[in-house]
Amino acid sequence: MFVCVFLIFTLLIPAANAQLNQARPELTQGVEVVEKLGEKIPLDLKFVNADGDSVLLGDLFVDGKPVLLNPLYYDCPVLCGVVVDAVLAVVDELVWSPGEDYTVISYSIDPTETPVQATQTRTRILSQLERPDVQNGWHFLTGNESSIRKLADATGFAYRYDELSGEYIHIASIQLISPEGVITRYLYGLEFREFDLRNALYEAADGTIGNTMEKLLLYCFTYDPSSNSYVPVAINIMKIGGLVTLIFLGIFLAFLWGREKALKSSF
Repeated sequence: MFVCVFLIFTLLIPAANAQLNQARPELTQGVEVVEKLGEKIPLDLKFVNADGDSVLLGDLFVDGKPVLLNPLYYDCPVLCGVVVDAVLAVVDELVWSPGEDYTVISYSIDPTETPVQATQTRTRILSQLERPDVQNGWHFLTGNESSIRKLADATGFAYRYDELSGEYIHIASIQLISPEGVITRYLYGLEFREFDLRNALYEAADGTIGNTMEKLLLYCFTYDPSSNSYVPVAINIMKIGGLVTLIFLGIFLAFLWGREKALKSSF
């Protein structure tokens, strides 16, 4: 319990972070996320889904959909539950739906956990989502030490088991993966903005999801690591503004030309 509370405070309150580091400074050593943007994750790793069936990670990458990867462990007393609930909240807020537009994969970093814990979490989470294909779009996995470690290492997600507390130490983070298995974005924190996740999914899908207006809007924003959010891009906004101006100018000139032609034909 101490470890999870510690990590929440490290994310929210710097002063508390300093105090707790003095109490057990070794807690944060080696626990970080080393971003590996543009690198490909191994899709041949074997996991077990909540139904107890063995699955290849790559089999969950279907129909050209981007993937939201959510590392956690199901019996985590605080932090993981907060993060998966944050994912649930933003997924529920999104217009796009898991199973239709993208896929969510939650996987346990604890090799001792079984489909029983995965099923309990799946039932709790999915019962709160009223989406038509969510059962096929959000997967809850467990695995052996080798598969878990390879996937976590491939995404730069460091974690460590703390013998004193009997808990895993890790950072609150999710990763966005392209349909080909390439890491495209990391998001951090105990809550996620709908606009940020929408941008990240659009980015992971290489612009293949969303309607025309959404694509135009998302084109005007880029990810800012310092704020962990998407911010306006002045040059892209200017391009869109210029395009809109040209369109309206063309319509106006066409109107004037048509009016002049009509006046000439009346004489």
